[in-house]
Amino acid sequence: MSALHNVDIVVVDDDAEAAQTLAELLQTDGYAVRSASSGAEALQLIMERRPLGVLLDVDMPAINGYQLARRLREHFAGDLVLIAFTGLGDEAALVQQTLPLVDDFLRKPVDPKQLRKIFPQLGGSSPT
Repeated sequence: MSALHNVDIVVVDDDAEAAQTLAELLQTDGYAVRSASSGAEALQLIMERRPLGVLLDVDMPAINGYQLARRLREHFAGDLVLIAFTGLGDEAALVQQTLPLVDDFLRKPVDPKQLRKIFPQLGGSSPT
């Protein structure tokens, strides 16, 4: 079994197409990816096997990205890389609440170059 299989990322988005796009990009780059369509599902996946990082949509029903980030920080402190992404504007209250809890913030649609600055390709060529 490759060591790369231990480098888990959880992608959380209630938009299945957006989650699939991010998951495919990360898998192509060498990460093992698990996807969740809700904050509750994400919490279950993360508690089963702690990932390296979590990409979470800010604007989701029920447990939104802010609430998920807050719970993850309470449980794991800084041991997870938390990346929020959204289509909401910077001025949105939910975005402003979430920013202090996450390590980075991306806009939808997520630019692969920006994502690779956070999670570089594994096992491939070295950055130039």
